[in-house]
Amino acid sequence: MDRCVVLVDAGYLLGAAASLLAGEPMRSRITVDHSALIRGLRERAEADTGRDLLRIYWFDGAPDRVPQPEHRRLRVMPRVTVRLGALTRSEGRWAQKGVDAAMHAELTELARNRACSDIVLVTGDGDLLPGLMSAKEHGVAVHLWAVQAADGDYNQSEDLVAEADERRVLDREWITRAVRARDVAGPCAPQPPTRPEIAAILSAPLPEPPAAKNGSRPAPAEPRDEPQPAKGVPTPRDLAALGRSAAASQQQPANATLRWSSDRGWVERGGVVEPPEAATLPTLAQLTTAEQRWADREEDITTVSGDPFEVGQVFAGRWFDRLVSRADADRLFEQYPRIPHRIDGELLRYAARFGLLAHKDDQIDENDRYAIRAGFWRQIGDRTGREHPSPAE
Repeated sequence: MDRCVVLVDAGYLLGAAASLLAGEPMRSRITVDHSALIRGLRERAEADTGRDLLRIYWFDGAPDRVPQPEHRRLRVMPRVTVRLGALTRSEGRWAQKGVDAAMHAELTELARNRACSDIVLVTGDGDLLPGLMSAKEHGVAVHLWAVQAADGDYNQSEDLVAEADERRVLDREWITRAVRARDVAGPCAPQPPTRPEIAAILSAPLPEPPAAKNGSRPAPAEPRDEPQPAKGVPTPRDLAALGRSAAASQQQPANATLRWSSDRGWVERGGVVEPPEAATLPTLAQLTTAEQRWADREEDITTVSGDPFEVGQVFAGRWFDRLVSRADADRLFEQYPRIPHRIDGELLRYAARFGLLAHKDDQIDENDRYAIRAGFWRQIGDRTGREHPSPAE
């Protein structure tokens, strides 16, 4: 077949780009416009090979092979197929497992079946040398692409370089069309507009500390050797420590609970979970039939990108459309900006399907949580015609 195929080792491509632009091979140091990157790969492959593109295979690692938001965006793009290996952490470092084997298998299978005349490899791993040699024996021209090395040296296996039919270096100018270092002004991808819903959720007041019997505030507790909460929004582990510390200092009853909430992270509830009218609101699972559940899953796989705000909107749209009584939507608005716990927990479990809410560098990404909930409220507001829901409405 007179077509070309591109096999991309995402760990190599993005890691080398991070080294070039940010000085270290950490993908968290760069931002990537995946649409521009795929478009650039396609245009360069067709120009170099003189063949029409059959497909781009994107090989990457993911925890438990669960697609992350970037993988979900990629796999719905035309002519892009995502193949995931495992991503494991050992001694504080992340490592891909099974990606090289998957690339080797795809490379040899494409060549054996004569699915294409030219294969472009974007990798530096010498483990692919046997697959490259096998492809050549089946009459396939192999093009090896490298990312410009930060130190000007090779960042590929020399044996792989020697065996390739054609070679090309993707230089800094080409890379920066789709990739930017995070500390460089002018990100490559358009930044989302400021969400007023997120601002509203972040500005929701926290409960006041309990007053003493004489009306004054309690004196600060003596310093203790209890774990201190992290700055910003505390994690569930911090909340447990706060509960023990407060109970020990008699600032709250020993049976009081600190629950994860939908406003600024935590709230003292003193044994009262939430109003009965909120606790009786139906969940999405209760409103969804088996046929709808199958259709929802199909939509999640094929059209939902995994952007946190979008995830909240999709969930809210399904919940609202399946309500038996619109009075339930009015009762929901009375709880703004908090989402009732049964629905909130279901929403966050739904978001976990898209790789959101994962621990990143051992810290919970609260920005994703705020965006998910803000998307939920925006969609509910759009469906009911309420631009900015508030408890006063």
